[in-house]
Amino acid sequence: MKPYRESPVVTLTVRAVAPFILTFGLFTLLHGTKSVGGGFQGGVIVASVAVLFSFAFGVSQTEATLPGVRIVAFAALGLLSFAAVSVAALVVGRPFLDTTAFGVSPVYPVEVIEVAIGVTVASVVTGLFFELARADDA
Repeated sequence: MKPYRESPVVTLTVRAVAPFILTFGLFTLLHGTKSVGGGFQGGVIVASVAVLFSFAFGVSQTEATLPGVRIVAFAALGLLSFAAVSVAALVVGRPFLDTTAFGVSPVYPVEVIEVAIGVTVASVVTGLFFELARADDA
């Protein structure tokens, strides 16, 4: 594999485009209950920002910014958030994943679930990308 060399055009373009991609990913994630989208799609779009940064600045520099411990922590946080909302209904004597059990609009627990899925998916996809990039260097 050739050694990495930064391109000013690519780095400038990624820096200009990344905030818009991240915003679109968050929009897709948060509007999944009202339109097309949701946690999985939004999470993949958010993870694509890490891939773009890896193309622009190199995998090792991007991975140094997002270490594996942080990626695993975010994946665990998303999983635990999903589990907390879904099991909390059981605690109050309602069926598993009953979003009406909390005395608030059912939209709010669904949004928490969507965000939890998005965080988990973004973390796992980013981690998989780094693992595959590392395997390519070996």
